[in-house]
Amino acid sequence: MKKPTEITDENFESEVLGSETPVLVDFWAEWCGPCRALAPTIQEISEEYEGRLKVTKLNVDENPVSASTYGIRSIPTLIIFEGGVEKDRILGALPKKNIELAIQSALEHRLSA
Repeated sequence: MKKPTEITDENFESEVLGSETPVLVDFWAEWCGPCRALAPTIQEISEEYEGRLKVTKLNVDENPVSASTYGIRSIPTLIIFEGGVEKDRILGALPKKNIELAIQSALEHRLSA
């Protein structure tokens, strides 16, 4: 069972910006109810897209530099990065199909490039 990779301010650049595959970053916090509600969906996405998409989680309370750098004002916020560049941003605990549409768009863009 593939779990999302926990990332920090210290390894954000290497794990996300330096990744050769697209990366989904889940900006979350322990106290956030919607973040906890979204966690099973993030887990499913991590398993279903293994090898095509790196799925990561960044705790905004423990890693304020990355959260500030990307202007995270509310959580959960999901950002899809490709080639070190933000490609899409999803605010709130949206249904899985909405998240997958953004992921598929990023993956299709990658295939056509």
